[in-house]
Amino acid sequence: MPRFEPFHGLRYDAGRVDLDAVISPPYDVIGSEQRAQLAARHSANSVHVELPEPDNRAGLDRYQHAAQLWTEWQEDGLLRSDDDAAFYAYRMTGPDGRTTHGVIGALGIDPDSTGEILPHEQTLPKPASDRLDLLRATRANLSPIWGLSMAAGLTATFLPDGPPDATATDDDGVAHALWVLDDPATVDAVRTAVSKAPVVVADGHHRYQTAITYAEERPDHDRRAGAGAIMALVVELTEEELAVGPTHRTLSGLPDGLDLVDAFSSWFDVTRAGDFDDRTVGALGSTGALALIMESGAWLLSPKDGTPEAAGSDLDSSMVALVFAELPDHELRFWSDWRDAVGALAPDGAQAAVLLRAVTVEQIEEWARAGRRMPPKSTYFFPKPRTGMVFRSLDLT
Repeated sequence: MPRFEPFHGLRYDAGRVDLDAVISPPYDVIGSEQRAQLAARHSANSVHVELPEPDNRAGLDRYQHAAQLWTEWQEDGLLRSDDDAAFYAYRMTGPDGRTTHGVIGALGIDPDSTGEILPHEQTLPKPASDRLDLLRATRANLSPIWGLSMAAGLTATFLPDGPPDATATDDDGVAHALWVLDDPATVDAVRTAVSKAPVVVADGHHRYQTAITYAEERPDHDRRAGAGAIMALVVELTEEELAVGPTHRTLSGLPDGLDLVDAFSSWFDVTRAGDFDDRTVGALGSTGALALIMESGAWLLSPKDGTPEAAGSDLDSSMVALVFAELPDHELRFWSDWRDAVGALAPDGAQAAVLLRAVTVEQIEEWARAGRRMPPKSTYFFPKPRTGMVFRSLDLT
């Protein structure tokens, strides 16, 4: 079963820096404009090491620059190590009041795929070297992957009583709070609870695979210590703790004149819809329909009999893939907010938006227990933990 251990976290010195000014989103959701805004917010914003840029004046490439900053921040005392190895209770509270509780620790990697750690979905190809080069340079887990534990009752082992040790609010209005859990009884309870059931990787598949690759490069003593684990936020797999949204698709690059309505009609019953708004999108789940949006109008897509069987599942991501596979060469983009997907429609932009329904927590657990991976971009977990609440150095075990 999974190995989950406390570690000596590195955290910003709250007496020297406002945490709001130095946290950043996960690296793979940061665009160039947002990166510039975060970098300008503070010279020690975590984006400088999580998504680094080269220092041309000093002759440093982006990874060397990240390593230099990482070392300087520690030597300067801007980042301080906790005295005792600890787990870190982590709470995210959205503007709507919904709260997610998790615990951050060092999750042992499972290079032999024994079933301790289960991938949640297939991944799209990404440049393999970026995260690996950064890990080699910094020897640090800068942001946590997100794991879902199937251990019932895990949350009760780490819910804190007192005020948090660190708080921050991100640009989306989500309040992040962190507690240091270093008393032996709590550490033992958390370690034991996580070890009782597999952990499903929800977010961070590429970083997890990178950790495995890096560990295989390292000598045995390092694999047994820092390189044999990865920093992970582990959340109990329950409806109460998870907010799961869909990942919508936009299509571009298709030949002019292609009849997309006809293309979808092979696998879906297509019905013309009226204006699309929040209420319409919110009703997709109850109507059993997806949506196709183009500048010329909107259509509801109801899967035909036999479509789930042909797709291999009744997941929207599986069923729309049947249509995409039959189209001429095209470009797919992915969006967590349907308004952004629809907003991308333009004569020189996206030609169509395909709005999907959210996957349920029950489906996630069912697929995980069966050892199946969902298609790429089937889910969107939110809110996202922030880089900068706590770091893990592979040299501080």
